[in-house]
This record gives sequence, structure tokens and C-alpha cells, in this order.
Amino acid sequence: MLLRMVTALVLGTATLTVTADDHMHAHHAMAGAPTVTQVWSRAMPPTVPTGAVYFTLRNPGDTPDRLIDVKTTRAEKAELHTHIHKGDVMRMERIESVEVPAGGEVTFKPGSSHVMLFKLSEPLVAGEQFPLTLIFENAGEVTVDVAIHEDAPEPSTHAHGHQ
Repeated sequence: MLLRMVTALVLGTATLTVTADDHMHAHHAMAGAPTVTQVWSRAMPPTVPTGAVYFTLRNPGDTPDRLIDVKTTRAEKAELHTHIHKGDVMRMERIESVEVPAGGEVTFKPGSSHVMLFKLSEPLVAGEQFPLTLIFENAGEVTVDVAIHEDAPEPSTHAHGHQ
């Protein structure tokens, strides 16, 4: 396993899949990988075919990375989106990637950048969770659990990250 991870890191195409047994090993091998915290989605009525996911990305590394794609089994399609404000008009627009600066962070929040989910496979019900895979240009894939809330959660000062 260690040889595979080292080889993947050298080639720059690391894919991170963390199991309970691998958590400590993956954490140390991927120390520069972005962390994903405060991952949530708002509950939606069963008739609504779309949803959105919000989170904070932190890049502890000394080189920038880019979030280039997302995927989930909860929706037929997932895309990176942002809101564009022009005068009094606000509209949503798909974006190709999001830069995560070295040593910096990017927050996906309502009215800003977010992951848009299209054609949900089942409604977003408060109290449930579902997996979301974030695909980075350098760090590869990072899968997190999205907690579904009735309302937006209070911002946390204590990070509970997933790697």
C-alpha cells in the first residue's frame, strides 16, 4: 500500500480513499492534500429535483491546487457553480474549477460558490448523509460525507475535517 501511495504521489495522480484502517496512513502520506470541513446541504421538498452542497476547503500545502470536478451517487449530475452579481440581477453560472491557494482556504456558501446537484436520485432529507467526491488537479479524489440540515448550520470554529 505504501509503495502504491508513494508512486501515485510521485506521478501527481494520487487518489485518496480513506477507510477506517487506512485513516492514519493516508493522513500522513497525503499531509499536503486539501482538507474539507463543514460539509452540508439544505433539506429540500421531495418535488425539488436539485440541491446544493457547501463546505470549506483548506490547502495546508505549499503549492496551490484546483478543484476541477465533483461527483456523487445522490444526483445524476454535479457541477461547480457560483453566483454572478450584475447590478440588481443575480444569476447562477457553472465554473470549470476553483483555485485553492497554497496555505489558504476557499469557502463554498449560499450566494457564492457551491456544488449544484441536478436530478436527485432521492430527496434531500434533514438528518441524512450522502457521499460527495471532490476531484483535485494535484491531490486527486477526496470523498466526504454531506450532512443534510433543515437550515444552514452555525459556522464552526472547531474543524472536523475529512481527507
